[in-house]
Amino acid sequence: MTMQSITALGRDAEDYTSRWLASGEIAVATLRDGTRIRYVRAGSGPNLVLTHTVRTQLDLFQRVIPLLSPHYTVFALDLPGFGWSDLKPDAPKDEPTLRAALREFIATLGIERPILAGESIGATLSLSLAAELGDTVERVFAFNTYDYLPGLERSNLLASIIIKSVRAPVVGPVFAALENRSITGGIMKGGFHDPRSLPSDLLDEYARVGSRAGYARAARTLLKALPSFVAARARYPSVTAPVTLVWGDKDWANLRDRAGVEAALPSPEVVTLDRTGHFSALERPQAWADIILARMAKRKLSAVG
Repeated sequence: MTMQSITALGRDAEDYTSRWLASGEIAVATLRDGTRIRYVRAGSGPNLVLTHTVRTQLDLFQRVIPLLSPHYTVFALDLPGFGWSDLKPDAPKDEPTLRAALREFIATLGIERPILAGESIGATLSLSLAAELGDTVERVFAFNTYDYLPGLERSNLLASIIIKSVRAPVVGPVFAALENRSITGGIMKGGFHDPRSLPSDLLDEYARVGSRAGYARAARTLLKALPSFVAARARYPSVTAPVTLVWGDKDWANLRDRAGVEAALPSPEVVTLDRTGHFSALERPQAWADIILARMAKRKLSAVG
């Protein structure tokens, strides 16, 4: 397990991120199997690990990292098969595989007593990993967990047609290869209360990443593995760290989905953000940061008292 300069992945891997990351580093961690993971580290203080959503990458957190890094050492990563991390298109992208990669990433960087915060599948991975790591996790903040089906198909009609087609046998690879800026943007905008919250240059970056050789195959592998994230909910009762569950009022999870998550966790705090869709880190960054800052400050006061 090694850590390398971002140049190991080429200039493309830092071009966009360097525009918004005012201070901090963009680097690469290499796991035991050789998979290279792109990540950023910014700030100082307690360790906070941010894990992104379906079809996105660490740049999802470009608006919350500047708000959190004055208070925490913030780590955000591209999961294997996402962003500029190694794609390995035919390698598994199921929940247990990505959870193992996230755990190894944390161990590789020597991150102690992490606060785990994630959005969508990143929230699900944060909860399932917390169940595994037990009392070594400080706290979990799970924004819009993605542990139900259908999920992304609820974004809009375009998403329903494309995602079902990508998963389908025979024609699936053809539809996966059709992804472009317009299709990606059309699907993702269904995950916002206000679609204007999706930065145009970030959509350009997603399109650039989507043009990487093998990306379409990697994306299809993930979409076919989404039932494993539903299965991960069975791990939630084992979480011992305090949990704050956050839902956007316009998230894809319906009331039944939300109730199932809330019932599976031991005494979670539940917060609902109004005027918020699935991609809350982009749509409500100040609220996102304030939820973490307020809860951790309260926990610190309780510990002192």
